[in-house]
Amino acid sequence: MLRVLAIILGVLLVLGLGTWAAFRWSPWPSALVIRSMFDREGMRVNEALAPHVLADEISEQLDISYLEGEDTRLDVFRPLSAENVPLPTVVWVHGGGWISGDKDQIANYLRILAARGFTVVGVNYTIAPEATYPTPVTQTMAALDYLNTHAEELGVDANNIVLAGDSAGSQISAQLATLITSPAYARDLGIAPTLEPRQLAATVLTCGAYDLSLADVPGAFSSFLKTVLWSYTGTRDYADDPRTAGASVLNFVTADFPASFITAGNADALLPQSEALATRLDELGVPVDALFYAADHEPALDHEYQFNLGTPEADAALDRIVAFVDAHTGARLQK
Repeated sequence: MLRVLAIILGVLLVLGLGTWAAFRWSPWPSALVIRSMFDREGMRVNEALAPHVLADEISEQLDISYLEGEDTRLDVFRPLSAENVPLPTVVWVHGGGWISGDKDQIANYLRILAARGFTVVGVNYTIAPEATYPTPVTQTMAALDYLNTHAEELGVDANNIVLAGDSAGSQISAQLATLITSPAYARDLGIAPTLEPRQLAATVLTCGAYDLSLADVPGAFSSFLKTVLWSYTGTRDYADDPRTAGASVLNFVTADFPASFITAGNADALLPQSEALATRLDELGVPVDALFYAADHEPALDHEYQFNLGTPEADAALDRIVAFVDAHTGARLQK
């Protein structure tokens, strides 16, 4: 059985036992169970990526505080040979269903990406239910402000920023990109962009969720997704609550949204979300590089398949990401 599906089924089994009332009236019990399982999987994935890391080719600055607090820190990875040269910068927001995850769980993937010739930044934010929407959005926007202000010392090319993310992090990155490129959307949400549209070169969005209403899907995954969205939004009526409507970025992207690389596996329950965003951006005339697979592709590619380096599909996704970022930024450090 696919690993992530097994985790989700395990979560659902726990949800069905014991503290029924607590699970019914608060997202906290289920959120903590899911967090524990997802964090273990995140650490396993990061450890599996270690053999692919060229440690002697990477410089890193870890746990830089971009705001006060333990949750608001970032890491910066760069090719060691770059010295003080600013490089096109990929800002990656981690996933974890908004209720788990940490930049440390994707650090090896970011090191691998940095070795390809970029400055790569991993960003932490306060997860739910400790903080609810839009706190992660405002925090990561503050992280962009920090990178913009400290670009020279960090080797960041502030005029060649690529917003990237996986799973929930893709949703946050897509929302940041919409805020930066749509003044009306930023005004309606009351969140001031910290980058100008000209500074945003592209987005890389992997296995994300972009429309909360699409959480109403059949099967066990629907219950899981509703639980994490309840935790993140602070309401069980997230799909109809006007306070959280803006999180469904699919409904707010414009023709000014940056060029985007979008991918998801054929066995990913969130695949329809990625397909819907790719279609919408294409309709708006936004350049889209979409990497999807046939429904009968074998092996079936589950959620976050791109992190399983050493498999042909994950290796191809990394190559496509590098080529896409290179094409939309330029000036990558060539090995």
